[in-house]
Parts: sequence; structure tokens; C-alpha cells
Amino acid sequence: MTTIHVEVVETSSLGDRSYLVHDGQVALVVDPQRDIDRVLALAGRLGVRITHVAETHLHNDYVSGGLALARVTGAAYLMAEAEDVSFERTPVADGQEIIVSGRMRVSVVATPGHTFHHLSYVVSGPGGPEGVFTGGSLLFGTTGRTDLLGARHAHRLAHQQYASARRLADLLPDGAHIWPTHGFGSFCSATQSDAPASTIGREKDVNPVLRLEADDFVAQTLAGLDAYPAYYAHMGARNSAGADLIDLTPAQIADADQLRERIDAGEWVVDLRSRKAFAHRHLAGTLSFGLDGPMSTWLGWMAPWGAPITLLGESAEQVAAAQRELARIGIDRPAAAAPGTPDAWAAGEEARLGKLMVATFADLAASRAGRTPHGLPGPDVLLDVRMTNEWRSGHIDGATHIPLPDLPARLAEVPDGTVWVHCGSGYRAAAASSLLARSGHHVVHIDDAYARAAEAGLAIIAPGN
Repeated sequence: MTTIHVEVVETSSLGDRSYLVHDGQVALVVDPQRDIDRVLALAGRLGVRITHVAETHLHNDYVSGGLALARVTGAAYLMAEAEDVSFERTPVADGQEIIVSGRMRVSVVATPGHTFHHLSYVVSGPGGPEGVFTGGSLLFGTTGRTDLLGARHAHRLAHQQYASARRLADLLPDGAHIWPTHGFGSFCSATQSDAPASTIGREKDVNPVLRLEADDFVAQTLAGLDAYPAYYAHMGARNSAGADLIDLTPAQIADADQLRERIDAGEWVVDLRSRKAFAHRHLAGTLSFGLDGPMSTWLGWMAPWGAPITLLGESAEQVAAAQRELARIGIDRPAAAAPGTPDAWAAGEEARLGKLMVATFADLAASRAGRTPHGLPGPDVLLDVRMTNEWRSGHIDGATHIPLPDLPARLAEVPDGTVWVHCGSGYRAAAASSLLARSGHHVVHIDDAYARAAEAGLAIIAPGN
């Protein structure tokens, strides 16, 4: 029976996983998120002491909690010797072995590709290697993207990514587990996978990096890369400097008058409720980023960096959850918050409340056929706010394309008239619809799965056309 146990600390909103690996007494934590209370609580429940914290790389998609966790616990903070950081840590390099306990040791393997100084950590027990923490190197069915340090490095890093993945596959037995940090919806992943777990042997069967020749892998990887969140530009510097303990104390409460002032000033006042609740009734001028979807990714991407953000939620707990998510990407403190209802936020003034018209792709097809379903106005513009690679893989005939992250800067390009907005599922279309409504457009939100567009009889322009 193995003496090594791996616990997953999942951050699904960012598509990442952190890990706590232990032998029943002491633990190593790999790539912890900013909110380290989750890790400390887990260690407490397990009755283990954190003695080591390891970073696979300087992260681009979140603010690390590694330094804070190491300081709080007194643990050794393992990081690549080659990284240029402004704090004390335990520098490690390829080939080093760290004795975590008499039953657990960690071998350091240089795996450049996602970044230049990326490391993987092979964890071994008395019976030999159990698995490897791969960070942004070898992921489930894919690899970490190679363009986060700039397009000029992407080709070189892609070749390094290929060599690194091959090295891990040669180094470890087929039964060794793979525990990546990215790849569960993260934009740090080159492509996405639905696999819940994997091994070296499985990856040899399914992963392009272990099945293709080097030049083919590089070409395929670079061709598949799309845009990534704008806030990534701030994460590397923040992690190089080292982040302090997170502050999750409640934000200042804003009353109805203060909310009006913030909206009138053009600030980002964000409604965290579901998009269906927002469409039914909301405070006019607010923006829909429901906490039931990847709120922090899209809000952090679209809002001007450093701009004040006010959070509206159904409860204090909903606001607190959003505050935690935003702190993970360096938006440390909301400008204000207001738990409650649209009526309370508007102080009972009906004129300050709004709603969105909602449609399906079947409604769009009916409207284009000359029928007017449910009293909806016909579309003057069909706006597709999916990402560029989604658009290229097929889109509705006659649609205008503006990726959601580009929309704040391109609102002037949206023609007058009634704008029907769609994405892949409805979440991004809700954010886009609220942004368009705030700017004075007449909007219909298509809250539907894109796969139903063809089913509804809408003409789809095939890839390459």
C-alpha cells in the first residue's frame, strides 16, 4: 500500500489545481493559489504539517499564495534557481533531490516550455516514483501554451515544451500519475481536456506531444493558440515581487445613492447573480458577470486594470465568494459592495431598473424567416462574441464578430438598431448584452447553446470560409 497521498485543491473558476501531497505526517504543497486558508484548513483536517511549498513556475494566470504559505508555516519555499525574484526562497535546479521525510522525496526536473525556467517535481515513496507534478508542462491530453512570455519566444518555447514532455515520458514508468496545475479550463493550456486524471502511459496514447514529430507538434500548437486574458500581463511581475497575505475582509457597503453615482461615473458595477435573474430584473447600467460562470476570468480580462469595481450580489456570501475569486487574479479589494435585490439597489425607483429580452436560436431562425416570436424585435445585427478560434471553426451566416474581451474598446463598431447577441452557451452573451445595453443599444440576449443554431436551421459558414 502506498504511503504517499495526494489531495487536490481545485480552483475551477480559473481552470487550475493546487496539490497537497503527504505521508500522514508532513506535507508538500505544489502551486498554491492566493487564498491559502483552503490549504491550511485541509492540512489541519488531515493532521499534517506543511514543511515544503513548491512552485513549478512563475504563474501568469493567478497570484501565487506560495510565499505567504511558506512564511505562515515556516516551510521551505522551492523555486527555480534561475528565476529572478525579490524575496528569499530555497533555490532548486534540475537533478536535485529534496528529502521531505523518511518516506517521501522529491526530484526536480527542468521542463522548460511553458516558461523558460519551468520545473516539474517527481514524488517518490519507498516503492519508487508515484507521479509527477507537471505545472504547465505535460497536461491531460495537451501541454501548457508557449506564448505567454511573448510571441517572439513562442516557437522556441514550443520546441522546448516538446523536449520536456518527451523527457518526462522517458524518465517515468507508464503507471506514474500526472498532476498538472493547468488544463481544466485555464487559458494557460494550449487546448482543453475533460479527463479527470491521467498517467504517463495514457498520455503516450492520447497526447499529441508524445505522438507527433517535433515540427508537427510545434506547428499544431502555435496554430491553435488564441488570445489570453489581459490581466495575465500583471501576474508575472506580482509573483516575482511576492504577494502578501490575502485580505478578504468585507468591502465597504454602498447604498442606492452611491450606486447611482458609480454608475453615472461609468464605473464597473457588476451583478453577480445568474444571467437569467439579471435578464428578468436588474439595476440599469450594471454589468452581468454571474458567479455561476468564470466571472473572474472575463471580468478581469475586460475591466480596465486598476479601475474601481463594485460587486452586487444576492447575499453577503455571494459577494464574499466573488471577492475571493478576484483576489486570486490580483484585484485585491472591491471599491464597494451591495448585497440585496435590484429593488433595494434602485431604492424602489422603477425607472432605475432594467431587463433584457431573451431569445433562442430557434427564435432567431423564426425571425429571419419573417415571423416574430414572442413579440421580439427582429435583428438588425447578429453579434457573435465568441473567441477567434471558435469563430473560425464555424459561424452563423451574416453574423458580425467581435470577441467579448475586445467589445469594451469596440462598442462604436456595433451598428445602431436591434442587436441580437450570442456566444457558445449564453454566459458571455449576457456580459456582452449588459455592456451594450449600458451604452444605449437595443439588445436581445440569445441564451442558448451554439450547437442548437444549426439544429434550428440557421446557415453555418464552414471553417475556412
